[in-house]
Order: sequence, then structure tokens, then C-alpha cells
Amino acid sequence: MTTLVTGATGFLGNHVARQLVAAGHSVRLLVRSSSNLASLEGLNAERVTGDLQNMASLDRAMKGVRRVFHVAADYRLWTRHPEEIYESNVEGTRRLLEVAGQNGVDRIVYTSTVATIAVPVHGSVLPNEETQATLSQMIGHYKRSKFMAELEATKAASAGIPVVIVNPTAPVGPGDWKPTPTGRIIVDFLNGKMPAYVDTGLNLVAVEDCAAGHLLAAEKGRIGERYILGARNMTLKEILGALAAITGRPAPRLRLPHAVALAAGYADELFSRITGREPQIPVEGVRMSRHRMFVESDKAQRELGYHPGATEPALERAVRWYSEHGYLPGRARTNGVTRAQAA
Repeated sequence: MTTLVTGATGFLGNHVARQLVAAGHSVRLLVRSSSNLASLEGLNAERVTGDLQNMASLDRAMKGVRRVFHVAADYRLWTRHPEEIYESNVEGTRRLLEVAGQNGVDRIVYTSTVATIAVPVHGSVLPNEETQATLSQMIGHYKRSKFMAELEATKAASAGIPVVIVNPTAPVGPGDWKPTPTGRIIVDFLNGKMPAYVDTGLNLVAVEDCAAGHLLAAEKGRIGERYILGARNMTLKEILGALAAITGRPAPRLRLPHAVALAAGYADELFSRITGREPQIPVEGVRMSRHRMFVESDKAQRELGYHPGATEPALERAVRWYSEHGYLPGRARTNGVTRAQAA
């Protein structure tokens, strides 16, 4: 039985692909011709060149496939061309689901995001899979595109296509090449670039556990249902405190008002539009931080047997990996992938 994985050159998708191979699955990877394939080194999987924009390439990739893990996504918080995000996340997902249905696959696990669920709710109850958010509650193009893409997955399930939706929170751990926005927090801390923090919070999860949740969803998930794959709700101050305990570096003590952070974000984005570089403080990220992304993931534990581990060891593995792969001063990057220089 062949299993197709999209997004295997990315952080979470790479872990999903590697766990599938380790479990004995015959794995096929859909990769773009422009993708950096360094993260696939040592991964025993077939590679098929294609693109979510190209129906013919999707059809070729889907031949003989029984299961699909659609992990690929454009998660940029800033771009000069936001239409690219919708093309990849919404239209790309719609095309893949359509082709998968035409090829009669047995199961599709669609990777959404906790952002489609983690919206402010009344009272002390945390958001969960039953929380009904609206498009107007989505901040920024990335969140809006993923909300719309999740609607495509739900619609496909209603039409008889066997889709299960998973909603990862904020994965941390080794192999975050880009890095992700959460990984950027860790890297900035390691490089002493976080003199202050804002009052916000995330649900962190070890990337290995989140990937394992994908495999469980393929085996035990109910068609059309969504499952939050998270672990621990932590304020940013708690996350930085944990990193301080791991590294011995001092955590910032100054809490920055959101208004000040937002003003800095607008100034940074204005400078980015002039210079063409990616902003260090995306306005969308600052706007998102006004709300703590706290959720509960009990449903995945009850129905899938999902049992994530502690987050501190995951943070420690992330710190070690960034340190060994050139994300700290005095380290070098080669071939588009970071590698630690010899001491």
C-alpha cells in the first residue's frame, strides 16, 4: 500500500514521512521542482515531482496510492503577494482532494491548524473541536486561507471523500529548518534578540508527538471529524522561562505592551516594503499575539489514543538541534541547510 505525503520538505511533514517509513509503509513524496531536498537526506521514499497547482502532476502522484497525508502549506505571515497563500492553501487543497477522490483513496489526513479553532470564547471553557469559529475571526491571510481550506476538507468529507482533519498546535523539536514562527522564538532567544516579551500564549507540542498523531488519525480518526494535536498551554513568559532553564541564559523581564509591539511591527513592515526583506516583526504575528492560543486536546486522546509527552524535553531537543545546525553566532550554513562548523 503506497502512502503519499505532501510537505515532506517542511518541519512537520518531514517527521510524518519519516515515521511512516519507520513503521514500514511504502511512502511517496510529492516535491516541487524548486524545493530544497536536503531535509529528505536518508529518507527511503519515492519522490515525485509535482505541484498543488498542477492537476496532471497530482494525478500522476496519486496513482496506486491508498492513503494521503496532505501536510503542505504556505504559512508565511507576510508576503507582497497574499494571493499566493490562498492559491496554495485553499485551491491547492481543493485540487488535491478532488484528485484523491477520483483515484479512490482509502483515507486522507488533512493537516489544518489550531488557528481555525483557537478563538476567544465566553467563560472559562477552552476552545476545542466543537468550537465554531468564523472567517471574520481569522487574523491575517494565513489564518483565513487555512480556515477556507478546512471548509474544503469538510465539504469533501460530506461528499463522500474519506477525509480526517487534524489541527496541530505549535510543534517544537529538531528539524525546523526554516524555522517556523514558533521556532523563530527559540532562535531569537538563543541569539539574545528577545529583550522583552508580550503577554500571549501558545499550546506547544513535541513535533514527534504531533507527527505520531497524524498516523493515529489515519488509523482511528472518524471521517469528517477534526482532532487537535496539542500538548501543553504555556504563556510566552513560561516558554522563555523554560528556555532559560535549559540554556542558562537569562529570560527577558520586560513585558512589552501590545500597542508598542504593534507600532514596531508596522514600522518594520514599512521598512520591509522599501527594502524587500522579510520583516522581523510581522504585523499579523503581533495581532495574533493579542489572544492566547490555548485549547484542549482531549478528543484526540479519547478517540485516537494520542498521548503527547512533556514539552520541556521537546524544547531541549530543539535548542540542541539549532545549536548544532548553525543558528547561533559562529555557525555556518551550507547548501541552503545549516550545519555546525567544527570547533
